[in-house]
Formats: sequence, C-alpha cells, structure tokens
Amino acid sequence: MKVELIQRAADVLFDVPANVHEEIITLITAVSQDTQAQHPELAAVFGEWCWLVYTVQGDVIEVLDVGCAR
Repeated sequence: MKVELIQRAADVLFDVPANVHEEIITLITAVSQDTQAQHPELAAVFGEWCWLVYTVQGDVIEVLDVGCAR
C-alpha cells in the first residue's frame, strides 16, 4: 500500500525525537502491511506512547494525524 501524510502529520513526524519517530514509523508500517483489516472511514492505531489517525482509500493510506504522549 502507498502511504501519504498530510502536511500537519509530516511536520509532527519530522519534529520528534528519534525513539518516538521509530514508534510512529512502526505504526505506519503495521497499518500498511495489514491487508486483512476492515478499514472504516476513519481509523486509529496506538503504540506504547504514540498514535496515528488514518483513512484508507483503495490502496492508499492517508495519515491524517500523529501524536505522542511524551
């Protein structure tokens, strides 16, 4: 699947510490590799400290928001 980040999400992704950046990338990777999931119009996935909100349109995952509790 192709992954697209809206600008606000991309700004957050590139403005966080390396360990948090890795967790966000891990979440994006997990979502993109989960071909069995039923994707509602809006979905979220949570890690230990981070989360991302996304939507799936065909074979494109659009990341709408990312954040961290650290």
